[in-house]
Amino acid sequence: MQKQGRHLERSGSKRALDAGGGGGDDDDRATKRPRVPALASVIVEALKVDSCRSFVHHSSQFCEKLCVSEEVERALAKLGPATPARIQGRTSPKRIEGPSGSNLQLQFRSRLSLPLFTGGKVEGEQGAAIHVVLLDANTGRVVTSGPESCAKLDVLVLEGDFNKEQYEDWTEEEFENYVVKEREGKRPLLTGDLQVNLKEGVGTIGELIFTDNSSWIRSRKFRLGLRVSSGFCEGVRVKEAKTEAFTVKDHRGELYKKHYPPALKDDVWRLEKIGKDGAFHKRLNSSGIYTVEHFLQLLVRDQQKLRTILGSNMSNKMWESLVEHAKTCVLSGKHYIYYSSDARSVGAIFNNIYEFTGLIADDQYISAENLSENQRMFADTLVKLAYDDWISVVEYDGKELLRFKQKKKSITTRSDTANASTSYSASHGLTHSHKQLTVILPEQ
Repeated sequence: MQKQGRHLERSGSKRALDAGGGGGDDDDRATKRPRVPALASVIVEALKVDSCRSFVHHSSQFCEKLCVSEEVERALAKLGPATPARIQGRTSPKRIEGPSGSNLQLQFRSRLSLPLFTGGKVEGEQGAAIHVVLLDANTGRVVTSGPESCAKLDVLVLEGDFNKEQYEDWTEEEFENYVVKEREGKRPLLTGDLQVNLKEGVGTIGELIFTDNSSWIRSRKFRLGLRVSSGFCEGVRVKEAKTEAFTVKDHRGELYKKHYPPALKDDVWRLEKIGKDGAFHKRLNSSGIYTVEHFLQLLVRDQQKLRTILGSNMSNKMWESLVEHAKTCVLSGKHYIYYSSDARSVGAIFNNIYEFTGLIADDQYISAENLSENQRMFADTLVKLAYDDWISVVEYDGKELLRFKQKKKSITTRSDTANASTSYSASHGLTHSHKQLTVILPEQ
């Protein structure tokens, strides 16, 4: 009963509240509180406001920087032309082009005398000096003015497999990667004058000596390299130079090396295919052939005899290489003349290896190339006589022969040349008639 009474009280109270709450009119609805906006709408509105503030903030910063930049540029303009490097406050990198748009590069102008040996001087061909130049690659001309034309250069050793051609481009880093240093515990690889001073774009390399051979590096060959020394040509890119690849041998091999080109007074074993103290060397020496000059003289006078001395063990290919090397020898100015008679009016001229070079007739010189057919026939006869009677030739210095006049125009004479031909025929018991010789002399 008590529980039921409490339930009725609660029910009555609830109804009373419902009656009181629902009994209001339209005025009560008008005074109702405004609706609270949704959470998502609040977030979107906040983001919009934040973006707007951020835009305003960054815009003001940009304007400030722009104004400062303009002020800096105006200040620098008073000092000189503005550059991006100066505005950014850092050092300008080296330009690829030099002054006035030039394209600067170093170049070796001399080829090296090969092969090279440790302890021996590095020289140009035939002992000449090694010259280097600074070029403008755009024009191919030597740069003779400006600070670059008097720069100091470093001489370096490079790997032989640095195979880029001179006309190809490379970077300083690429060049540095091929620089060769001495082996651990060894002396500096290259000694001597390791710097070159340019004067008006031209320099000469001084004494250089390799202290180690090239057999220990991957390519087994070296190159010489050239670059601008530190402190010169700042801000200007000057392309480095390099030589052809070459082998450096141990100096012990120099005792047996061949000479390129050989000298007349060189021992005959300095020629290709003739080994020192070898079979061919001994054969030649036993026949009185000791020098390159002796070899060439017999080659000219009697090639078949020389071939016989060397024997069948020398193949045709070896013979060709030997003769080709010997003929690169630089001749001296010495000459020989064989006269046809005691009157010495007509004579055959030979160089120092006994090659016929021309005739002298009445103090007029006619080169072998300018002889007529009849003259050539007579000259051949006189040359054979000279080879058989070489003891009678007269030695002349090349300067003495300058007094003879060179022929200018062809005319005909019948002087001592015909008598010379007759005397040759008589001395050899020849009974057939001999044609008169037509000699070319200059017009008086």
